[in-house]
Amino acid sequence: MEIMAKVAFCVYTLVILGGSIFAVTSSSLVRALVGLITTLIGVAGMYMLLATPFMAFMQLLIYVGAVSVLIFFAVMLTRAEQGGDEGEKAPMKTYVLGLAATIAPAAVLGWLVLTRPVASIATPVEVSIKQLGGELMGSYFLPFELISVILMVAMSGAVLLTWEKRGKK
Repeated sequence: MEIMAKVAFCVYTLVILGGSIFAVTSSSLVRALVGLITTLIGVAGMYMLLATPFMAFMQLLIYVGAVSVLIFFAVMLTRAEQGGDEGEKAPMKTYVLGLAATIAPAAVLGWLVLTRPVASIATPVEVSIKQLGGELMGSYFLPFELISVILMVAMSGAVLLTWEKRGKK
């Protein structure tokens, strides 16, 4: 059974890496969104490997479902100008700086993890769904609601920007 878990981990890792590379390298915003969705589905698979089906379901419901649809509508409502700089290739300096910006935080965090090991708890604390829901609707109610307000404002802003652009044409 341990071999199957390792194989599943490798498969989900490849799905996450493939989706993220596809999202970053795609010239089309819709294709980039498909890469993002693929990556988020891979993360949900990782939650399943951690034996947390509730978190995997929330990943699918919130991020793959709601956030991806929100981004999709924002992309569809705000059309990019035709004939932009899509055909131009970025200079090699841009790729080198992007690679450095990716490797530098990973190197610093890797060094910190290797040189300062965290004392772990022998047995993890079991949190039930009822306790999690109680905390989300209790002490974390305000941040939970603020996230939904921020998403609604972002979508409303995208619609408003599109409305103004269409009115000027």
